[in-house]
Amino acid sequence: MSRITAVWLFMVGIVLSSCSVSKHLPAGESLYMGAEVKVVADSAVSAKDAKAVKEMVEPLIRPVPNSSLLGFPYKVWFYYFMGEPTKEKSFRGWFRKRFGEPPVLASRRAVTANGEIVTNYLQNEGYFRTEASGELVEKGRTAKAHYTVALKPRYLIENVEFVDPSTGRGFTQEFLKNRQSSLLKSGQPYQLSVIEAERQRIERDLKRVGFYYFRPDYLIIKADTNLNRNRVNLYVELKPNTTQLALKRYFIKNVYVISDNGLLRSDTLAGAVYRRGFQIVDPARAYRVRTFADAIGFRPKAMYSSDIQDVSLSRLINLKNFKFVKNRFELLPRSDSALLDVYYYLTPLKKKSLRAELSAVTKSNNLTGSQLNLTWMNRNLFRGAEMLRLTANAGIDVQLGSQRNIKVRDYYRTSVEGELSFPRFVLPFYRMNPAKNQTLPKTTLTVGYEELSQKDFYTQTSVKLNWGYMWRRSTRIEHSFTPISLNIVKPRNISEALVDSITSPTIPLQDLLRYFSILENRLILGAQYNFSFTPQPAFGSRGKFVLNAGADIAGNVAGLISKGRQEVGLVFGIPYEQYARFDVDMRYYYDFTPSIRWANRLLGGVGIPYGNSFALPQFKQYFAGGSNGIRAFRGRAVGPGSYQPDSLSLFGFTSFGDIRLEANTELRFKVNQYIETALFADAGNIWMYRNFDNSFYFPEDNAVFTNKFYKQVAVGAGLGLRLTLPFLLLRFDLATPLRKPWLPETDRWVIRQMDFGSRSWRKENLVLNIAVGYSF
Repeated sequence: MSRITAVWLFMVGIVLSSCSVSKHLPAGESLYMGAEVKVVADSAVSAKDAKAVKEMVEPLIRPVPNSSLLGFPYKVWFYYFMGEPTKEKSFRGWFRKRFGEPPVLASRRAVTANGEIVTNYLQNEGYFRTEASGELVEKGRTAKAHYTVALKPRYLIENVEFVDPSTGRGFTQEFLKNRQSSLLKSGQPYQLSVIEAERQRIERDLKRVGFYYFRPDYLIIKADTNLNRNRVNLYVELKPNTTQLALKRYFIKNVYVISDNGLLRSDTLAGAVYRRGFQIVDPARAYRVRTFADAIGFRPKAMYSSDIQDVSLSRLINLKNFKFVKNRFELLPRSDSALLDVYYYLTPLKKKSLRAELSAVTKSNNLTGSQLNLTWMNRNLFRGAEMLRLTANAGIDVQLGSQRNIKVRDYYRTSVEGELSFPRFVLPFYRMNPAKNQTLPKTTLTVGYEELSQKDFYTQTSVKLNWGYMWRRSTRIEHSFTPISLNIVKPRNISEALVDSITSPTIPLQDLLRYFSILENRLILGAQYNFSFTPQPAFGSRGKFVLNAGADIAGNVAGLISKGRQEVGLVFGIPYEQYARFDVDMRYYYDFTPSIRWANRLLGGVGIPYGNSFALPQFKQYFAGGSNGIRAFRGRAVGPGSYQPDSLSLFGFTSFGDIRLEANTELRFKVNQYIETALFADAGNIWMYRNFDNSFYFPEDNAVFTNKFYKQVAVGAGLGLRLTLPFLLLRFDLATPLRKPWLPETDRWVIRQMDFGSRSWRKENLVLNIAVGYSF
């Protein structure tokens, strides 16, 4: 410790000891310093249960004491440090509010109330004969609460019985069916929270089958604890005063759709037009009837179902045509009626919109880029909620500053794209069943053209055409299938400077590979399939699992229509790509507490080139590193295998591969609603699927995937900061490599070489990633 630090600590100690906060407290009051909880357990209670009870009880104690450091309430000291502010907006007022904290005073009444709260809480958790008490122990002008919990054994559920309500066949039958899916299980602890969840579950199940007016309040679950061995019997019963409305199964009479709620008047419904079972109020004829018929699951004479109610609202919202969507049900005015009218009130969004976006980015190869995006959208092109989106982009990447690399040339990008999506399957002889599909399927047609130019070198053009479908059979499973995916890439405006660069004997291998991929005419004709699955977590579970998988197959159809037996297959005179690519993305999230989350991701991918292709097409290849990958390495700066990327190439880091394996883990700490910190570690790499004899594709064997792949894994770790802004989450990740796969095998772990005090080490090894949104 330096002399200056010691002097400062000595002076602070003198100030703090001489300026006690106690003299500022109101007369007769004591500063509350917190609480201690002691659990006195019955001999039948295990030490593990006693510890768990203590951990459950401690967060219940109120009030929360002032913040302290080594037992000193420093925020209270700051609160009184500058005296009472004369004005709320003065510097004193700001200082007190920003750094100070008003004193939390001890209260015997609060101690008594806490004892009752703890007792009730534990009894609701099944500790029926448990009691808690507390006392306030004062010492000078401070006080501490001491609580004692006399813990008795926890009661377990012995039997669960659904009592026959004898209300008529329909309701009784559906009510008794709930036994099969009950949350109350024999052998589980008695918990009031589970009982409340069971009442709500029964309500949901009954509303699914027509009982619109049923509520959880109509149920009572009785507990019989007149048993030995700390067991309890539960009886699920219908309250005797339950209204007859709740015991009826309801059916739909009329379905009203008001397409513009802003024009609603007292005589609006008088202008309703009956079409395909709907009473539609759409004076402007903005929508075809099929739009509502596909989205709304109710029909006249159909049984009411809360599932259909929820799904219909979700579908209408997902049409992205309406600013507000709401509905209501109205009982027909007859004493014995079991019929409901359903009303849908829609408030449309503007049909057409134009949006402009300007973005900027700094890349690892010293290029600074900017891009302008213009998007025009029509939300209801053919009166069926078909969405047309036209996008035009223009961008440039240039070198700025004094340290310019004359080898790196500026880039220019322009593109136009049109996307037309239909909220239905566009297929012959297909009609959607609105009662079965959880969400509306989507058919999408995408057409695009792009030009990428490197100054004084070349221009690469790309044309794409995609036709695909997306659908869900449930809210947990999503499918997407693109049977037609066409991409044609052609170069033009090849300059002599580029030819001279390629023929130069000193050109880096990576640049040569990149230029060969640029100069070739390529055609990709294939199909893709993607699958997403998010299983329903068990009741009370803190974990969440997500699975995404996909397949991309190209070249089979092109091979069939290719003519002749050429060494390189051609379609329309253009070589076509042949490959099969498979990907999987598994994620698992676990919430230790509401403010601490453990996030994990495992990525796997393999691309198998065959026939016409030596490797995957450039934009289908994998790369490692960057803000969404192994964050301790810059983008495309890892692999393949133990190959060392060349950052001085004409393109910066340009590593690519046919195979990817990557694992990420991150512990996230939520400080408040705006700030989150994180600790993370990433590991992985990319590899080539194979090498070819006499080819220039990474001739060294260290780039190919083998059974020793684990020796070539890159590892990094770091710290993260996330700022939650009103419209986005801004992420900062500072990371450093722990293992570099391109070093000699015995020297790849570099933890011992860490030297945060060295400027050159920091420049080479500390990587700051700035991105929007979570990486996973």
